Amino acid sequence: MIVAAITIETPDTVNSVIGFFTKGGLFMWPLLACSIVSVTTIILRGIALREKNVMPLVIQNEIERLVPGESPERLSRIVHHDPSSLARIARVALQHLRGPRSENVEVVETRARHEMVRLEKGLIVLEVITGIAPLLGLIGAVSGLVHVFSHLGLSSGASDTRQIALGISEALNATVFGLSIAVPTLIAFSYFSKKVEVMSVEMETLVVELISKCYYGRSSRELMPAKSSPLAAEPTPTPVV
Repeated sequence: MIVAAITIETPDTVNSVIGFFTKGGLFMWPLLACSIVSVTTIILRGIALREKNVMPLVIQNEIERLVPGESPERLSRIVHHDPSSLARIARVALQHLRGPRSENVEVVETRARHEMVRLEKGLIVLEVITGIAPLLGLIGAVSGLVHVFSHLGLSSGASDTRQIALGISEALNATVFGLSIAVPTLIAFSYFSKKVEVMSVEMETLVVELISKCYYGRSSRELMPAKSSPLAAEPTPTPVV
């Protein structure tokens, strides 16, 4: 019985949606394109920004389990073929452990900025759609009102009033459609931006912890080359009397 009711109501719903779209004017087509791009981008970013794709739990646990001064060989094997952002940053940190800590931190910061750009990929599309969708809707409304008032006075009486009311309602369809696209797109943009920010802070904390554990007890040895420079080792000449 419920299925039958849905079957009966579906054609009316489809017809109302099609009528809403066709009555909005020419600018409903670019708005439709914006809605398709927005939905596609939201789905793709939602999949790409899942925590298991950015910060796998196995890598987080391995970094936290690592004892200061212990060899990170097991972690190196885990991140070697892992495609996540945290794995790529940790891999860079592990590859530069032979150098001074300051150089390692600099290389890791460069890689982290690159990963931030990768995570924010596509968010600019949502930001643009948030800005242009209401403007396209407004242009569609103005265009519809211009069309309505250009025919004002061609008829008289109640028929003229009815045509004006119908024309204004049709002109506002583009505005409603534009706002209905902009609002969920803005929500998705704000959510993804905050999520990227939170995950970047968490990754930074984990990588700083990893570097601290790997360089534990090495600070004194890093200063040895500066103390044993050739000039310092050269004997002082004895003055001739």
